Amino acid sequence: MRSRLYPVFKYTVIALWACFVAGPFFWAMTTSFKNANAVQGGPTYIPWAQYEPTLTGWRNIFGGAGGIDVIDPFINSAIITIAASAISLALGSLAAYALSRYRFKLGFIKNSDIVFFFVSQRIMPPVVLVIPFFYLLQWGGLLDSIPGLVIVTVALLLPIAVWVMVDFFNGIPREIDEMAMLDGCPPFQTFVRAILPNSLPGLTVAAMFCAVFGWNDFFFAFRLTFTEVQTLPQAVVALNSSIPPWWTLSAAALFGVAPLVLLALWVERLLSKGNLSGAVR
Repeated sequence: MRSRLYPVFKYTVIALWACFVAGPFFWAMTTSFKNANAVQGGPTYIPWAQYEPTLTGWRNIFGGAGGIDVIDPFINSAIITIAASAISLALGSLAAYALSRYRFKLGFIKNSDIVFFFVSQRIMPPVVLVIPFFYLLQWGGLLDSIPGLVIVTVALLLPIAVWVMVDFFNGIPREIDEMAMLDGCPPFQTFVRAILPNSLPGLTVAAMFCAVFGWNDFFFAFRLTFTEVQTLPQAVVALNSSIPPWWTLSAAALFGVAPLVLLALWVERLLSKGNLSGAVR
């Protein structure tokens, strides 16, 4: 009896969780194709049967009347996320490889303490870091600029890259390093020619995490920019006025989350094909 009830319970929980996760997306999708009358008329979810679909919300996010133009904020977010993720992966991989293959000790500080130091940067509340970042960027003349946000985002993403890659490098046999060094490769060439080709699964997963956190950052972009630079999360939140245009806000939210959904589908496809074998531990 218990063996029969367990699958029913398991799939019921999975179905309820799926509805909980997909519910907001379904609501936003249906709302993005409504107009003011349809939104104010009460909850309706079936197009053509309960309401007449319209593209008003989608036109508004591309510069239509009463909306915003999301193209420039989208480009700004893409530049910041791609640049910061690439720099974080490059620096984080080098740091993670050193922490995985060499032993550092300064008094009571060991490799594990250094790794924890990196991870602890994500534990601190963002409000603790925003004032130092503000003064540093002001001193460097980088406030309200894309390079300034790239620097701040690198500082936020680097701990993630180090954390993911240290664990992955620990799983790569040291014999690979030794064989490369026997062939005459110095440490850096060993890392580039022997270790990195075997680390593509870990790099892909680390890149996905960096892209998600970098793309979704709102707090630092909001506090460290004024008029010259606006990211996509800022543009979406700017629509949330006292009487928000829910149709436009829903379209903008879906437009903002679409790149992350496509990225997740791509990584899931690699996982299903086995191309990222060993990337998830």
